[in-house]
Amino acid sequence: MKRFKIRRLFNEKDRKYLPEQHTFLVCAYKESPYLEECIKSLLLQTKKSNIIISTSTPCNYIQKIAKKYNIEVLTNIEKKGIAGDWNFGYQQVSTPLVTLAHQDDVYRKNYLEKVLFQLNHSKKPLIVFTDYGEVRNLKKESNNMLLKLKRLLLFPLSIQIFWRSKFIRRRILSFGNSICCPSVTYVKDNLPQTIFTDEFESNLDWQAWEKLSKLKGEFIYCKELLMYHRIHKDSTTSKIIANNKRIEEDYNMFCKFWPRWIAKGINFVYTLSEHSNQLN
Repeated sequence: MKRFKIRRLFNEKDRKYLPEQHTFLVCAYKESPYLEECIKSLLLQTKKSNIIISTSTPCNYIQKIAKKYNIEVLTNIEKKGIAGDWNFGYQQVSTPLVTLAHQDDVYRKNYLEKVLFQLNHSKKPLIVFTDYGEVRNLKKESNNMLLKLKRLLLFPLSIQIFWRSKFIRRRILSFGNSICCPSVTYVKDNLPQTIFTDEFESNLDWQAWEKLSKLKGEFIYCKELLMYHRIHKDSTTSKIIANNKRIEEDYNMFCKFWPRWIAKGINFVYTLSEHSNQLN
């Protein structure tokens, strides 16, 4: 399937984002047993858009699934880690809107429909993100303590008058990473070409939100549960938590918002929630 550039169908005074202006960029790594389930959830969207697979680990498994569903595969030959993979895919997509779909996750069929609705009621959107649930041992969860806490933190951004508030978004981020990375749709026209940096292994998304939170524009939170993030022992986040690398990264992120003595206290409390990324 050939890529093509989408003609801008709107102007600043009369913006109308359409499904064909959006791409699901599926970040695939090696032979994930959940990749096909992810792709099926994207194909079932009520609003049809573009789907592309991006990988730095090309293999017959990925090619076979891509061929089955007639999906183009982009290969990152530079292999610069997770940040490099995500930036590569993000930069290759030619549509104004892009969602970096993680290979293990699944999306509800009205995800894109709801995202487009929110975008078309905004003035200068930077990102739009949604509420989410988790998949653990093949079971979907939507109301554990960590998810409830994140919803509480994000509630102010569900109110449209706060979308443009840098103060509100930075105060939310100062208490932890409550934005689920695969739920985010990026508005490329209003964002820098490079979103992620390789300073962190697990907190590269939190670091990205911190950087983007300083920009003029809107952080849009859709409080409907529109996707599920899978928690499993082979995920990068679970492995980093297991070797305690995450604690150091969390502290460094809190220091971007607070004096070090306050950051230490918040980080101590924050680490108590990390067991939520572990399977019992």
